[in-house]
Amino acid sequence: MLRAFVNTRYRKEFDQGITEMAATGKQRKGDPAALVHDVESGECGNDKGESASSIGRVFALLAAIGDSGQIGISELSQRLGMSKTTVHRVVQTLKALGYVTQEVETERYRLTIRLFELGAKALESVDLVREADVEMRRIGAVTREAVHLGAFDEDAIIYIHKIDADYGLRMQSRIGRRNPLHSTAIGKVLLAWMDPADAREVLSHVEFRKSTQKTLSSAEAVLSILPRVREQGYGEDNEEQEEGLQCLAVPVFDRFGRVIAGLSVSFPTMRCGADTKSHYVALLKQSGQAISARLGYREEAAPEHAAVQPG
Repeated sequence: MLRAFVNTRYRKEFDQGITEMAATGKQRKGDPAALVHDVESGECGNDKGESASSIGRVFALLAAIGDSGQIGISELSQRLGMSKTTVHRVVQTLKALGYVTQEVETERYRLTIRLFELGAKALESVDLVREADVEMRRIGAVTREAVHLGAFDEDAIIYIHKIDADYGLRMQSRIGRRNPLHSTAIGKVLLAWMDPADAREVLSHVEFRKSTQKTLSSAEAVLSILPRVREQGYGEDNEEQEEGLQCLAVPVFDRFGRVIAGLSVSFPTMRCGADTKSHYVALLKQSGQAISARLGYREEAAPEHAAVQPG
């Protein structure tokens, strides 16, 4: 709700500010401090000065955090020439919205992948999505069912690519949408390849809402199935997220042997025949291995636990 308010409330003002900055030739790509100077000095338009200044601070902070990987309030303040009070206020807002997270041990801040929700189209240029697209379309052509690619995002999964079903299957999924870890096949896969202690820590922050009567309702229930998921090489959602809908998912590895995504196929229970599951699992494993290989993964070099780190 709050993200939607921010997007609709300031969309016009942000577009106006960017237009005015371009007109005055004051855009300074790659220089967050210069952006703060321009918007706060009113050089990108006086009519919307206050709103443009606020937006400028937000994007300057996001750029600085992204460039640094991890950074503290004091360093951000010095780098951008902003007061610590202002930096802290903006960063806390970004944290509340889910765009920034704070490391417990260092108290430094880093970006989450929530920005993908605002720029899902930008994923077309990312190697993972580009390499996965070929295999996802192949699975879609063979099964005619919906195929998803999802990644880990703190206490949930986020869909980063999707091939729609030929059957016109209506699902609660779209690129940029988040779904629970505990009730999705992709979520179980991402958890299963984590270190068990990390998986337990992630699940300690999950709110176990029951989407259906079959939804797992506790961290212990989820943890108990993860060894089997890892052993068999795939995860299942048996009407746990949506009634009448099943899903199967496999891991996708990067060149370091880390699980960076889950690849899944979703289908109505009524179309699940005797051989459907084994056929779909075989297709998914073949495609998951192909995508992983294109990303540089070599199975013999993979560590025992090398999943994406909890955020």
